[in-house]
Amino acid sequence: MERTTFALAVLLALTLAANRRRQLLARTPRCFHQVRDEAMKPFTVDMLRAHLMVASLTALAADVLACVTVLVLPEAHHLFVSAAFRLIALAVMASGVIVTRQFAQAAFEHAVEGRHANAAGFHARPVRIAPGCPRLRLVILHLRLTGKPFVLGSH
Repeated sequence: MERTTFALAVLLALTLAANRRRQLLARTPRCFHQVRDEAMKPFTVDMLRAHLMVASLTALAADVLACVTVLVLPEAHHLFVSAAFRLIALAVMASGVIVTRQFAQAAFEHAVEGRHANAAGFHARPVRIAPGCPRLRLVILHLRLTGKPFVLGSH
């Protein structure tokens, strides 16, 4: 439960910090010698949010598994305070993000093959996704995880 709470707190802090930076930048005058904005780009923030959300959901699943283990084996609660358990939990969260990225990428490739999304213009234009895409949520997750802009619309 602590990891999930911590991950959600980090997600909230990133969101609040990004909103605060946007407000500050909106009030400050633009100077010609200002090289670049101090705030992160919206696609970077969106990409970090997507990764944190996937990691949070993976941590939630690990917490549920730990609670079930304690209910089934009441004497096993001492296993959850060891350093090995913490390393395994970190590995589970990292592998959960990697596996989710792979599933989302496969869904995006399937959507491109089925002409529900276009792969052309990755650098110039946003990716257009058809609203009738069978794996729409996974395709959007892939685009958010990779930081690519997208629009929902018909072809």
